[in-house]
Amino acid sequence: MATDALGLSMALLAIHFANRPPSENRTFGYARAEILAALANCLLLFGVGGYVLYEAVQRFVTPAETEGGLTMVFGIVGLLANLVSLALLMGGQKDSLNVRGAFLEVLADALGSVAVLVSAALILLTGWQAADPIASIVIGLMIVPRTWKLLRETLNVLLESAPKGVDMAEVRAHMLALPGVEDVHDLHAWTITSGMPVLSAHVVVSSEALTAIGHEKMLHELQLCLGDHFDVEHCTFQLEPGGHAEHEPGLCH
Repeated sequence: MATDALGLSMALLAIHFANRPPSENRTFGYARAEILAALANCLLLFGVGGYVLYEAVQRFVTPAETEGGLTMVFGIVGLLANLVSLALLMGGQKDSLNVRGAFLEVLADALGSVAVLVSAALILLTGWQAADPIASIVIGLMIVPRTWKLLRETLNVLLESAPKGVDMAEVRAHMLALPGVEDVHDLHAWTITSGMPVLSAHVVVSSEALTAIGHEKMLHELQLCLGDHFDVEHCTFQLEPGGHAEHEPGLCH
C-alpha cells in the first residue's frame, strides 16, 4: 500500500505539472512530466516485483511461519482499498501512460491481495506454509511482464519514436498521393505525451500546383490528410519549390 501511495502521488503530481500552460522557455509546457512519472512508476514496479521474488526465494531457503488469520485481515483491507483505486483509474489508463503506470501499480497490489487471501486460506485450512512464498512468486511474475510492456512504451516516447499505430511509410505515401506534391523529406513524427502526437515535414510542391490552388489550400489538404487517416492533428509543414532541398543542410532526413 505504501508503494501504491507513492505511485499515485507521482502520477497526480505529474498531472498537476502537465496542466500548466506553455511558456516562452517551455513551448510544450510540462507535458512530458506525465511520461517521466510513468517511467518512475515502471522503476518502482520493477523494484517491488524484484523484491517480492527475492523474499519468496528466501522463504524457501529459510522457511518462516505465517499467521493465516492476520494475513487474511491484511489481504481483505488491501483488496478493498485497491478496488476503490482501480475504479478511479480505470477510465484514464487507456489514454495516458502516466495513469496506466499508476493503474498497473494498483492492479499489481490488488492481484497480490487476492494471492495473499488464497495463501492465507490454504494456511488456515491445511497448515501448508509453502503457500505464502508460492503466492509471492505468482505476484512477482504478474508484475514484471506488464511493467516491461509499459516501460517499452514509455521509452519509445522519450526516444521520440514514431507514435504507436502510425506507419511512416504509409504517411509518406498518402502525402505524395496529393495532387502537386512531388517529394517529402525531413519527415518526422513523435509523441510529446500520451494523446499528443506531432509531425513535421518538408513538402516539395510543383509551382503549377501552388499557383492553381495556393499555399493555404495545400496546407489544408495536407492537414486533412494526416488528421483523417493517422489521427495526427498537430502538424508543421514547410512547403518548398523543386530543388530547394539541395540548399538545405543535410542534418536530418
